[in-house]
Amino acid sequence: MATVSKPHVWYAGDWVFLMGPTFVETPFNTTETKDCELRFYGRRLAEALQPVAEVTCTANWDLYRMEPGKLEEYLQRSAVMIVSDVEAKCFHLYPAFFDRARLNKEVVTFPDRLVSLKNWVHDGGGLMMLGGWLSFSGAKETGGWRRTCVAEALPVECLLGEDLVESSAGFTAEVLLPDHPLAKGLPWATFPPIFGYNELIAKPDAEVVVRVKETGHPLVVAGRYGKGRIMIYASDPAPHWGINFELWEGYNQFWQQAFAWASRSAQ
Repeated sequence: MATVSKPHVWYAGDWVFLMGPTFVETPFNTTETKDCELRFYGRRLAEALQPVAEVTCTANWDLYRMEPGKLEEYLQRSAVMIVSDVEAKCFHLYPAFFDRARLNKEVVTFPDRLVSLKNWVHDGGGLMMLGGWLSFSGAKETGGWRRTCVAEALPVECLLGEDLVESSAGFTAEVLLPDHPLAKGLPWATFPPIFGYNELIAKPDAEVVVRVKETGHPLVVAGRYGKGRIMIYASDPAPHWGINFELWEGYNQFWQQAFAWASRSAQ
């Protein structure tokens, strides 16, 4: 019997280099940094999706270094792209843009990768955009998504300036559309406190499925752009905001339902 291949998910973001500890040994600021480690904070999310999809995970710096045309190749084979804690500028430039020796000293341009992403969604792709310090507007607006062409496709508006809302007491979830495919059948009563999220403004035609109970800000939002679908989760799927969220009994099912909806395999 032939093996049925799983649909493909391209997951960009949630990798980090951890460096240290750093030792200061003299009053003259002579420092020594020992050890470094590459960590994938998105492992829990990737594992949650593996029963229903083939998952390819890409760090921000690898996305930035992709040669022209590679992003389009990844999108072409993917049913869904996840963008989590990725500055918009990682899509803008390919490093060789600055290398005149490689470019034979000719005037050159490359396809705009954010335009490619927006067009891919319009033609039927599924985008899952997740929160973090580098998502949406982000910390000190370093996320930069408000100023991109993708902003018009999103079912939410990004704030002018920083959008982080954080509390060590945590925030809880309030379901507004319990029968929506993104929420149905999940154990929302046990949803654990999250330590922060990106403040967003839902557009008039968006479906706010879940909101932050304490503030009323959108947490889970569903939207459509052309033939495609866009799912927003305004908090982090991973530590630090999501360190409790990863322990939720409904975590795997939530992301599998999100994938099914975004990929249009669920209504």
